[in-house]
Amino acid sequence: MNLFHPPRVLMVFVDGLGLGSSDPAINPLRSGVAPFLCRYLWRHGQPMAADMGMPGLPQSATGQTALLTGWNAARAIGRHVEGFPGPVLRALIRERNLFSELLTRGYRATFANAYYLEAPSPLARRGVQSVTTVAALHAFGGVRDEGVMEKGRAVYHDLTRQGLRARGYRGPLRTPEEAAEDLVAIGADYDFTLFEFFETDRAGHSGRWQEAQAVLGRLDRFWARLVARWRGGRRLLVLVSDHGNIEDMSTRGHTVNPAVFAASGYGAGGLRARVERIEEVTPALLALFPARSAQDRALNMLNVDSADPPLRLLSG
Repeated sequence: MNLFHPPRVLMVFVDGLGLGSSDPAINPLRSGVAPFLCRYLWRHGQPMAADMGMPGLPQSATGQTALLTGWNAARAIGRHVEGFPGPVLRALIRERNLFSELLTRGYRATFANAYYLEAPSPLARRGVQSVTTVAALHAFGGVRDEGVMEKGRAVYHDLTRQGLRARGYRGPLRTPEEAAEDLVAIGADYDFTLFEFFETDRAGHSGRWQEAQAVLGRLDRFWARLVARWRGGRRLLVLVSDHGNIEDMSTRGHTVNPAVFAASGYGAGGLRARVERIEEVTPALLALFPARSAQDRALNMLNVDSADPPLRLLSG
């Protein structure tokens, strides 16, 4: 039987990372704190237009919606929308998002981020949800919680879990390298895995140079380990952003710099050739995953060897 074997994709979304000036006085990425990441982007990265043909500064709600759906979200709304998606964008995300499309085609997909949730969780009823949260809840009906995280089967957005201390978390912390190992272990069980890192956008908005350097330093350690461990065979590693920010510390807002798109591993060259604009990311990835036949879907599901417990359901 001649079965199609697509790549196993691990995609890391790094919020607010653009390709900016080479001046280390402006761009902390060029200040020496992230040498591995700089080399990786030089070798495997390319600029990606994030403006969607609309005037103004690219923003998170429309940019991330475009990233995960393939819709030109800014044009659909008539402007760039910051922060979290409102009703119209949520409807777009639920109608067509990368997670749901992959599941429909017969593939295993997951969102690897850990959520620190109170019980009973109000997450599904919150008026404010990120694009990734809306997509994950629609596709999977739940997310990975702190219990899953402590088993090494989810990664907190800051990599180290240090940010959870202020919220009462007293469990073990992680190094960036350990976080990368956890993500690799999760990704090994799925056809497509997404992890979101948004500390870069927060640091850019802070205007604090030392904070930006510290965040990029952690990301560099994480990325170096991830690249070393996610290689060989049909593995494909993707790094993508939604807009510029941290690469220009002369401003505390977003920038008009191109966003980052980078890929290495199996099929990376072909994938990069398909992506010039942010709304082209999801269609380019889906081109790697043609719909499976019913027989292939059954075989794919029989090949599941995941250590993950059921996702925490958040509908009530």
